Amino acid sequence: MSKSLLSIGECMVELSPTASGDYARGFAGDTFNTAWYARRLLPADWSVAYGSAIGTDAVSDEMAAFIAGEGIDTTALRRLPDRTVGLYMISLRDGERSFSYWRGQSAARMLADDPDWLETTLDGRTIIHFSAITLAILSPDHRRSFCAGLARARARGSLIAFDTNLRPRLWDGADAMRDGVMLGASVADIVLPSFDEETGLWGDQTAADTIARYQQAGANRVVVKDGGGPVTLWSADHGSRQHAATPVAQIVDTTAAGDSFAGGFLAHLAMGETEDRAAQAATALAAQVIQSRGALVPALFA
Repeated sequence: MSKSLLSIGECMVELSPTASGDYARGFAGDTFNTAWYARRLLPADWSVAYGSAIGTDAVSDEMAAFIAGEGIDTTALRRLPDRTVGLYMISLRDGERSFSYWRGQSAARMLADDPDWLETTLDGRTIIHFSAITLAILSPDHRRSFCAGLARARARGSLIAFDTNLRPRLWDGADAMRDGVMLGASVADIVLPSFDEETGLWGDQTAADTIARYQQAGANRVVVKDGGGPVTLWSADHGSRQHAATPVAQIVDTTAAGDSFAGGFLAHLAMGETEDRAAQAATALAAQVIQSRGALVPALFA
């Protein structure tokens, strides 16, 4: 198996606030952000690909060109002539973000409707990353088909990573969200939850509650992020331990905190680091990212 990391989901047009109060246009999305950070960290002998469906219109062309320009393989982008790409706008208050979405005609909603394309896209990847947002934008049937494809890829030797990134407005209620999250977790080797979200959805009292749920679902590693609190890492080989959060002087924008963490964690694992070292490096990267505006922070790698 060649050295290949595939992140799969939805990339969108991003409108993010600038210091002047205007909005800057870019391209971002949780799984794409993870691919972007992983690409910056991984050596050249690793391929980083982004899998999704986009349209054939001008903005889809611009998105594909942007992704390629960032060094990310675009051969896993499927083109649909009757669709386009989604758009979201970030609003900030005291560094915390909220989102407004326009994604009714998003081609990414159809990324699992072609079984042959999906099987080919997933085959032969060293690492495959997806999120609960990836699942949320799919119909229930396509969601099951998508996870079945991931299960087959896992059986063939791919390492599957799942970020439980929760966006309640994308789901038909809390029960559907719980079912979707557990479906995703059931096909994953690594689960990357955020404790505040887990508490809201499941009523977890401690990180151990979160870990137990995903351990029982079949994960070999669970990495529980907790904002400014410690990261709790559990693995089947070494049990649970905690790593302190990196101190941050001023939080500017938390938009890609979890996405950059995932990219850092997976990249360092791919490079042969221990899971503890990977968690520490991912925590440090996320701390830098949230001190800048926008999801992608090129200045960190200048």
